[in-house]
Amino acid sequence: MNEKDSMDQEEIHSKVLRAGRRTYFFDVRSTKAGDYYLTITESKKFTHDDGSFHYKKHKIYLYKEDFQAFKDNVEEMMNFIIEEKGSEVISERHQKDFKKEEEIVTNGEMKPSSTESFTDVSFDDI
Repeated sequence: MNEKDSMDQEEIHSKVLRAGRRTYFFDVRSTKAGDYYLTITESKKFTHDDGSFHYKKHKIYLYKEDFQAFKDNVEEMMNFIIEEKGSEVISERHQKDFKKEEEIVTNGEMKPSSTESFTDVSFDDI
């Protein structure tokens, strides 16, 4: 069996979630023993000054014996966020009239964006 056949046999089911500059890939794969596991890959696009770009990828392997605990923890964290902050997105980037700083130009010069809603965060607080 060649490498391509092996890859085709290994990947069972896939789903893609596009979220801005990030893309999430959910892939069901097969172990050598024929059991299934899940990989979750986050791919983020980075653009260089010259217009070229590259992707950074992070992958999680999730096996069946961890499904319930993983699901419980994700659900708990999501519920905590919704209970504490509600479901409305409060980031400026998600506002319909949001403009990147480069788009805010006055008389050919950059106009600094407002910092009224900026919150100074210390990583010691996390």
